[in-house]
Amino acid sequence: NLLLTEHFKFTPLTLIDDIINAVNERAYHATDAIESSLLAADPMQLGFESRAKEEGRVPETDDEGKQVFPEAKLEIDEGVHQLETLLENTIDKNFDRFEIYTLRNVLTVPEDLVPWVRLGHYENLTIPAPNATTPTPESLQQLRRKLQETQKLHAALLAEKTRNETTLARLRSFLSPPPPPPKTEHSSPSQNEIPVINSNGDGAFAFLTHTPAAQSLGIQPLPHASVSRAASGPESTSGPITTHTTFTLAQLPALRAQLEGLKPYLATASLPSGRETTEAAEAARERKEYVESQTRRVLERRGVDVRNGGAVEGRRVAGDEVRALEGL
Repeated sequence: NLLLTEHFKFTPLTLIDDIINAVNERAYHATDAIESSLLAADPMQLGFESRAKEEGRVPETDDEGKQVFPEAKLEIDEGVHQLETLLENTIDKNFDRFEIYTLRNVLTVPEDLVPWVRLGHYENLTIPAPNATTPTPESLQQLRRKLQETQKLHAALLAEKTRNETTLARLRSFLSPPPPPPKTEHSSPSQNEIPVINSNGDGAFAFLTHTPAAQSLGIQPLPHASVSRAASGPESTSGPITTHTTFTLAQLPALRAQLEGLKPYLATASLPSGRETTEAAEAARERKEYVESQTRRVLERRGVDVRNGGAVEGRRVAGDEVRALEGL
């Protein structure tokens, strides 16, 4: 009973086991005392002398002339063991009944009375009603793990964003000319001047977008690397890409019209099917095999050896003739 266990701070069965163990311990002490008393007593007083006379035996004597009965100790041990076994069986039998009776009738609280019993440590304690939304330790642990994984993912995404921004800035530096050198009195800008490449490789491909030849082809130069993103708005770049896209979209209706005009011709046009091609190849193969077989038959009739894929004119030479020629 959980209620009694909470009240006693131990299970009712533990109390019964302690009682049974105490009784068994007392029984063992009693048998030990009986054994000690019997071993200390004189064997003649225990009847061993009279039994020896009845059996017609002469008891043995020790150095002092006293009668000695060596079988006395053996019989005492066997008797004490039998007594101990009898006590154990009796105690187990009766205390099993005691255990069943106590658990059923003494150390128990009826189930219908359990909701009406309040223990001392529950006084003035309000137990909240169970709520499905109340977090449990398992749900809190799961949320904690989700938070940790989310933080790890956030840190990884920030690191990836930083690496991407660094890579993009490096790529832009290849197409953007380096900052112009400070103007002096003796230096004058030239219109056809090619952007200078610094030691870091910045502006290595700036000639693709910032030279007059590139501008004549309609390639818009990228903003300077030192210019902020806010300064380079959509007004600063006009797009040849936008022009090409607009032209491509304008051609789509004409392409659709041509496709609609070709659909009737595609429906009436007949292309050789795979089945007809296979049948033609099979017929050609059979024709080739027939011609080869007839040719082989004609050559064999004329005495031409066509074995091993070759054709040798003349009569076949027998094996005896070959051996005779070799013996010459």
